[in-house]
Amino acid sequence: MKADPSEQLRLLDLQALDTRLDQLEHRRHSMPELAEIAALDKELAHLRNLLVAAETQLSDLERERARAETDVEQVRTRVRRDRDRMDSGRITNSKELVELSSELESLARRQSVLEDVELEVMERIEVSSAEHQRVSVDVAAVEEKRAAAAGRRDAVLAEVDGEAALTTSAREAVVRDIGPQLLALYDKVRASSGGLGAAELKARRCQGCRLELNTVDLSTFRDAAPDEVLRCEECRRILVRTPESGL
Repeated sequence: MKADPSEQLRLLDLQALDTRLDQLEHRRHSMPELAEIAALDKELAHLRNLLVAAETQLSDLERERARAETDVEQVRTRVRRDRDRMDSGRITNSKELVELSSELESLARRQSVLEDVELEVMERIEVSSAEHQRVSVDVAAVEEKRAAAAGRRDAVLAEVDGEAALTTSAREAVVRDIGPQLLALYDKVRASSGGLGAAELKARRCQGCRLELNTVDLSTFRDAAPDEVLRCEECRRILVRTPESGL
């Protein structure tokens, strides 16, 4: 392939810009904030599950307390009713009075049991509420950390996007100085050579594979016309000659 030497030199500029774009893309996907956010998301998911469990338990306990309070109040109502009957003096039958007194004793025992149940439920609610509060605080703390990490991520992405836009614009300007055939070869080689399509021939060494030219290749390149497009015999990248090539 033939190409004006000035076009070949522009390949080095193009390669530098493409390398920078690759670096920016790598930075976009490898910034530490991404791993940090992923870890925080995992922690948040776990904490939110704990929070749901705590809320469910607290809700169940509140219903249990309501039932206990209702049971206690029902017994208290019966006690007040029976005591009022006994204190009213309307009951004169001794047997009925004995039965009523016995019922009051039974209700008192029942009330004591139910009040103990109510107290135990309230203690469990206190423990559950403390756990719910603790998990809520943990969730808020991790959410704050994630928001901070997301802010740093967005700042880096904005910086990367800004530089990438400028670099892409500069690349488009360079591409206009390169013929379509040479550009197509460069793109093909770059795609198959780890992103490096063109390399400088410097001090008789390919800057792509870093190998020094052997005597035969050196002689061949020295005799090549200025517009001939050279390829490294080792890595097959386009070799661009400069005053520092050592030919």
